[in-house]
Amino acid sequence: MKKSKPNYSSYIVSKWAKTQAVIPNRKLAKYIPETRKLNRESLRGMLSRYGMVYVKPNSGTYGIGVMRVERLAGEGGASYRCHIGTKIHTFTHYDDLYRHIVGLTRKRMYLVQKGIHLLKYRKRRFDLRVMVQKTPTGNWQTTGLIGRVAAPGKVVTNVHNGGKLKPVEVLLQGHASGAEKTRLTSGLRRLGTSVARQLRIKYRRLKEIGLDVALDQKLHPWILEINTAPDPYIFRKLKDKRIFARIYRYAKAYGRL
Repeated sequence: MKKSKPNYSSYIVSKWAKTQAVIPNRKLAKYIPETRKLNRESLRGMLSRYGMVYVKPNSGTYGIGVMRVERLAGEGGASYRCHIGTKIHTFTHYDDLYRHIVGLTRKRMYLVQKGIHLLKYRKRRFDLRVMVQKTPTGNWQTTGLIGRVAAPGKVVTNVHNGGKLKPVEVLLQGHASGAEKTRLTSGLRRLGTSVARQLRIKYRRLKEIGLDVALDQKLHPWILEINTAPDPYIFRKLKDKRIFARIYRYAKAYGRL
């Protein structure tokens, strides 16, 4: 079903536009992986620099069309691997890889983003959703945190792509101590409200955002994507029902529900 444009808020389709609205803030720029418009040279350069990148449509939802692309070093020279959905293709030559990717883009604008090696839960990658909303009194508040675990063999963690929802505390077990968890979640809450305030400089009607955040091996948070019409209902999965109740109450107050 086609996603309709909400009338209660600024619905920003372009991932590139959202990135460009945030990176002028130096304090926030360090949380955004390097992102370029996809072309032959940008992909080659990013693969050379990072070894692994994500190629994603500039506009789109549910993780559809997202590819994980890797440059593999070997004795006979570099080879390349492209993973989309559950399909993996390998290429000996860069030009063959690029032609394959261009064929998948169908002439739509795509972005290439520095690849973050996500933490794993039971051998499956996960990221976090940070829900941020305008309160009825006009302040920004981070109202919910939840984890998303990728389906086996999948690149993306989106629920609509088979991902599973888990409490953040469960996913961080084995990766962070109790004190580190507290510090990390507090930092994510502050990051969420800071990004919302920065975006609202340009998009004045904004009332809510959902940050997709990856954690690397050093527990550094990376903003993979900013959603301006985030799904509030995923938070019904949390045991603490007060979280969804508050999200629902705020969304209803500004006309989302």
